[in-house]
Amino acid sequence: MSLFLGETDVQQLLTLPLALEAVEDAHRALSLQQGCDVPRQRTRLPQTTLHILQGALPHLDVIGYKAYTSNRSGVRFLVHLYRASTGRLLAVVEADRLGMVRTAAASGVATRWLARPDARVAGVFGAGWQAEGHLEALAAVRSLQRVKVHARHAGRLAAFCVKMSERLGIEVVPAASPEEVVRGSDIVSTVTTSATPLFAGEWLSPGTHINAAGSNSLIRRELGEDVLKRCSPIVVDSVETALREAGDLLPLLEKGRLQARDLRELGDVICGRQAGRSTTEEITVFESQGMAIQDLAVAVRLESLARQRGLGIELPYGG
Repeated sequence: MSLFLGETDVQQLLTLPLALEAVEDAHRALSLQQGCDVPRQRTRLPQTTLHILQGALPHLDVIGYKAYTSNRSGVRFLVHLYRASTGRLLAVVEADRLGMVRTAAASGVATRWLARPDARVAGVFGAGWQAEGHLEALAAVRSLQRVKVHARHAGRLAAFCVKMSERLGIEVVPAASPEEVVRGSDIVSTVTTSATPLFAGEWLSPGTHINAAGSNSLIRRELGEDVLKRCSPIVVDSVETALREAGDLLPLLEKGRLQARDLRELGDVICGRQAGRSTTEEITVFESQGMAIQDLAVAVRLESLARQRGLGIELPYGG
């Protein structure tokens, strides 16, 4: 029996701890050559773009893809999950919330492995839905005491800070400027659609960890060259994907100021195959583009939980 899980089902089943565990497991599997991931492919029309990410996690016996369309009317996400050993369809999952939480979880996992253990102050660029999940993930892996947030819309920013302060039980305050966000922060996270760098490298304190979660296409850029020149190591979810669509990194790669061999994959850091943070003074960065195996690792756990709890709708095909 194949299942359809709608957004309501996902809302009931998906938790941040589940997503953190799933995403870390997916990256570990990739490093150990127990998974494969194909970088995002796009089909573009003037009105609509179709985006497809595909991959497999044999140790979980799953293979599949996420397909989504972007249009002025919105973005629509579906994950198709198959049993790898039989080819049978396990589930089709609406993946708006799933994608938001797994994106946040990726930055949470990177923060767990790269930020200083004593990190207490975070600065966040962005006050949208994605930023909510992102901040929750940071708070889940570090004992934050204060968060400074900057966004373009003052009203949305104020409401975001009130909501997140109440939800997390920590001080979340609006920042008047990008410089205020960055100076004195132990963790700096960018969750925007910006086409130009958000802050100056000179504002970063030694020992800061940066999560750059918004630059997943050539037209987006959150970090400038002055920031990246101060960062070591530069960690990515996938080198192959980063070389195709990491808007922050591509200008340096094209100029020869950064080489593919300089990039480290998060899974290799988790497995100890490459070093993460080596000193308390290093400024580390995680560039997140998103991977199919992250979606699949979350989706297969939701599919199992849904069957246990009797959620979802039986599909008339694929079984």
